Amino acid sequence: MKELFPAKQVMGFVFSLVLTVVALLVYFLDMSFTTGITVLLITAFIQAGLQLVVFMHAGESEDKGSIYTNIFYGFAIALLTVFGTLLAMIWGYV
Repeated sequence: MKELFPAKQVMGFVFSLVLTVVALLVYFLDMSFTTGITVLLITAFIQAGLQLVVFMHAGESEDKGSIYTNIFYGFAIALLTVFGTLLAMIWGYV
């Protein structure tokens, strides 16, 4: 019966709830902008990774290396797009 209980998914769900509570504490504790954004960014990236690995089963297939490589490339393209937009539109470099 123990092998039928989804312990990994339950622990992932509990950890997701903990991360959500930590993110809500930013609002309820009235943190400064810098501290709040830092906490929110850290909890968001941890939660995104947790969702990807635990609930979307990214590391359970035979080609997990290619899956993680594609995630890395997607993340790099997203960062280049965001910072390129900031560079051109806000910081005035063209």
